[in-house]
Amino acid sequence: MVRPQPVYEARKGEKPRQVSELNLERRLSMEKEITTRAAAFIRRNASAGKPFFAYVSFSLLHHPALPNPEFAGKTGNGSWADCLAEMDYRTGQILDALKEAGVEENTIVIFTSDNGPEGNHPWEGDSGPWRGTYFTAMEASLRTPFLIRWPGRVPAGRVNNEIVHIMDLFTTLAHVGGAEIPKDRPIDGVDQLDFFLGKQEKSNREGFVAYVSDRLHAVKWRNWKMHLISQVNRFDPPVKLPQPKIVNLLTDLKEERDSMADNGWVLHPMTKLINQLDESLKKYPPIALGTPDPYVPPNQAK
Repeated sequence: MVRPQPVYEARKGEKPRQVSELNLERRLSMEKEITTRAAAFIRRNASAGKPFFAYVSFSLLHHPALPNPEFAGKTGNGSWADCLAEMDYRTGQILDALKEAGVEENTIVIFTSDNGPEGNHPWEGDSGPWRGTYFTAMEASLRTPFLIRWPGRVPAGRVNNEIVHIMDLFTTLAHVGGAEIPKDRPIDGVDQLDFFLGKQEKSNREGFVAYVSDRLHAVKWRNWKMHLISQVNRFDPPVKLPQPKIVNLLTDLKEERDSMADNGWVLHPMTKLINQLDESLKKYPPIALGTPDPYVPPNQAK
């Protein structure tokens, strides 16, 4: 039997304190509490005239995808759809808080996710035309919703299929906030501000490498994907391929056909991405688990 995990509350300069247990009752009310706290944070900082950064991490739609009782049965399409309805409503409450606080026009709002659908039935939902679950390198895992709103700056209604990685947000938002990017360590994110503002049609990123745990599973470059390890569902055993599998994502959304014979040329730009990462890891080895925070690079340590 697995006991409920503790829920902590923490403030800067104070030790975290346990406020409850993450039992089923708490799980059902979590989104409402997260939203209430986020709205209060927005009002508090806006009324004080202070710039703020709010990272609002909803727990939905991770399993178990169970909605607040206020939304149970609302859609008629099951609990997963009810959870979508709740998350949509909670997002609207945060947007309303920005408007009521008078900072709507001067606030960047980004709605995105860190991965695609669950691998557990019946919580996986729907991944559209793509295949796979999270903890894989399939497109359903890598592609997530990404919406950005900045009234008067980011063009409204613009839709794009360019590649943006979530780690690009650090670099881009630092630029917006006037902060300097550290030069004593590698920064993997690229500045996407001009792309978001509509000053250019293309993203500043053409591709990335996709790790699952500590293994390189795939490389994505433009509309191409190179699979090195095959795994469609997180519970499938990962299988190292005897040779890379090349997929054209424009014509094979479900990544079923190997087009290596006709498109072996894409190995060159993809291998270049892998080599760049390898060189970076040699120069800057991964930070060991348990390293104190804030991290000080070896060449800066006294």
